[in-house]
Amino acid sequence: TSQQGCDPFAQTQRSKLQHRRARINQQINKEMRMRAGAENLFRATSNHKVKETVALELSYVNSNLQLLKEELEELNSSMDVYQNDSESISVPMIPLGLKETKELDLLVPLKDFISQHYGEEGVLFEKEIKEFMELRQAMRTPSRNEAGLELLMEYYNQLYFLDSRFFPPTKTLGVFFHWYDSLTGVPSHQRALAFEKGSVLFNLGALHTQIGARQDRASLPGLNQAIDAFQKAAGAFNYLKENFSNAPSLDMSVASLTMLVRLMVAQVQECVFEKMTLLRAQNDFLARLQLAQEAARVKDVYSLVHQTMSQPHVKDYVPFSWTTMVHVKSEHFKALSHYFAAIALCDCPAPSDAELVEQEKAFLQFHVTMPEGPSLRVLLQDPEERRKLGKAHLKKAIMKHEEAMRIHGLCKILRKMDILQEVLSFAHKRSLSKYSEIDHEEDFFETGEAPDIHPKTHQKPEIKSPNFSQVKVTDLFHRLGPLSVFSAKNKWYPARRVHLMRGENGFGFTLRGDSPVLIAGVIPGGCAAEAGLKEGDYIISVNGKDCKWSKHAEVVQLLKSTGKEGVDIGVITLQGSECPKAVDRKAAVMSSGSGMLKSNKENSRKSLMNSKSASTLLVWSKKSKRSKKSTYSGVPFTAVGDNEAMY
Repeated sequence: TSQQGCDPFAQTQRSKLQHRRARINQQINKEMRMRAGAENLFRATSNHKVKETVALELSYVNSNLQLLKEELEELNSSMDVYQNDSESISVPMIPLGLKETKELDLLVPLKDFISQHYGEEGVLFEKEIKEFMELRQAMRTPSRNEAGLELLMEYYNQLYFLDSRFFPPTKTLGVFFHWYDSLTGVPSHQRALAFEKGSVLFNLGALHTQIGARQDRASLPGLNQAIDAFQKAAGAFNYLKENFSNAPSLDMSVASLTMLVRLMVAQVQECVFEKMTLLRAQNDFLARLQLAQEAARVKDVYSLVHQTMSQPHVKDYVPFSWTTMVHVKSEHFKALSHYFAAIALCDCPAPSDAELVEQEKAFLQFHVTMPEGPSLRVLLQDPEERRKLGKAHLKKAIMKHEEAMRIHGLCKILRKMDILQEVLSFAHKRSLSKYSEIDHEEDFFETGEAPDIHPKTHQKPEIKSPNFSQVKVTDLFHRLGPLSVFSAKNKWYPARRVHLMRGENGFGFTLRGDSPVLIAGVIPGGCAAEAGLKEGDYIISVNGKDCKWSKHAEVVQLLKSTGKEGVDIGVITLQGSECPKAVDRKAAVMSSGSGMLKSNKENSRKSLMNSKSASTLLVWSKKSKRSKKSTYSGVPFTAVGDNEAMY
C-alpha cells in the first residue's frame, strides 16, 4: 500500500506558512535587484536632479526591504502553530518549518535510462516510476505523527535504490532537485541525488521538532514524548552534518546544523528540568538542591546555543526572535537556579543529626565557589545563617528575572507571545514575594554576593541517530534484476541468445551462485565453448523464462529438463569482467559516489547496504582465492569451489 501524505489541498497552517515564506522571498529578491540597479544609477549619474530621484527611490526600496524582512521574521516565529492546546502553561519550544520542494517528473528520464542502460523497454516500467513519484508527492506533506515520520523514512530508503539503479558514479540523470531553505525560503537546486537525500533528512529532523513542540508537557507521558522527539531531531541534524557536505542551502550548512543540534539538546534539557519538577517532592531539601542544579544546567546549554547563534555565519540567518528566546531562557533558568537554592535554605527545617551528614555532602558540591561565612555544618544548622545565604540567592534571582524580562521586551515578536510573558512574570513575582517574606526590617547586614550553582543533571540528553532499518522497503525496480549486477555503475554488453545442444559430457560448463547464476568455467572444446559462452557470463533467461532472480537449483532444473532439441540461453557479459582481478571487482561493488556528497561516511553506509546484495560476489572472490582445484589460471571464477557443479 502506498503511504499518503496530508491532503496537499487541505492546506494546513504550516504549509500556508511555507508558501508565504517563499512568496516573501521572491519579493525580497525583486527589491534587491531594484536596489542594485538604483545604486548603480546613483553612482553613474552626475545629473543632480536624477541623483535626487534615485536617492528617493533607494530609501523607498530600503524601507520596503526592511518591512519584508520583518514579515519573514514574524513568520519564522509562528511557534503557536505548532504548540499544543492544553490549558496548562508551558514555556514555548522552537519548532522548525519543513523544507518545501518543487514537483519532479521522472517519467521520461527514468524510461530513457532503462532503455539505454538496461536494454529493457522503458515503457514497461511506467507503473514503478509512477509509484515512486507518488511516494515523493506524498512525502512533501507528511502528517505530524509517527506515520509522517515513517513516510519520510520510506522515501529516504527508496532513494538508496534509486541511487544504485539510476545514478552512475560518472554522470547524473540530468534532472534538478529543487528545495527551498526552511528559514528564508531561498530556493536552491542541484543535480546530485545527495541534495534530495539531505533535504529529506532535514525534514525528518524538522518534523520531530514539530512533534516535540506540540506535546502537552504538563504530564509525564507528554514530557517523555517531547524528550524523545527533540533527541531524535538532534540525531537527524547531527547525522546530516556528519554525512553530507557542500549543501547549497544555508539551513544545511555545518554552522546552521551545529546550532540546530545544540538548540535541540537545550530543549531536551529544559524538558528534563520540567520532568524533575513533576517527579520530585518539592518540599524536601535535597530535591530543591537538585532542581537548582538542573536549572543551572539548562542555563548552561542555552548559553551555549546563544553563543552559537551569535556566530558570524549564523547571526544574520537565524530569526532574531529565536536568538532572543534562547537568551531569555538562559537568564530565566539562571534565576530559577538561585530561587530553588533560596527556598531549599529558607523553607526547609534545619537537619537532624542523622540528616546532617547527607545534607553536608550534597551542599559541598552545590556551589561553584564556597559561600563566605561560617563552615557548612554551622550554616546548615543555624536558621539565621541559612536565611542570610537564601536572601543573597534571591537577590541574584530577582536580578536575573529582571534581565530576562528586559531582553524579552526588546523583541517585538516575542512581546506578542503571552505565554512566555506570563511564565517570566510569574517567576519574577514568586521570587519577589519570597524575598519580602524573609526580609526583616532590622536587617543591617549588607546582603552578600551568592556564589553560582554548580550545574548537574540526572538525565543527560542523548543524540539519537535515525534508525533507517525500522522502515522496511522493497526495491520498486526489483524487476530490473539483482542489484549486485544490474546497477547504474555496472555496464554490460547487449544480451546474447545462445542455442545449446547437450553433448555426451553435458553442456560443458560449470555454474556458480544464485541470482543471477554465473558461468564459472567453460570446458575447451565442449558444447558451451563452441556456442560462444564465456566464463563470467551471467544467465538471464532459459528458453525465454527470465532467470535474473533464479536460484542455482532452479536454473539447473530448467537446463536438465531440456530434450534433444536443445535449449536457448540468454546471457550477458559485464564490461571489464573479461579478465579483471577479483580484488577490483570487490572494489567496484563497494565504491559509490554521489555528486555533492563526497563524504565517505554516507558512502560507507551505502556500501554496507550494497554489500547485502553484493555479498555473493564478495564471497566468490574469496573462494576463488582459497580453492586449490583451480583448472585455469589468470581468469577469475574458474575454480570449482564448494557450491559449483559441472553440467
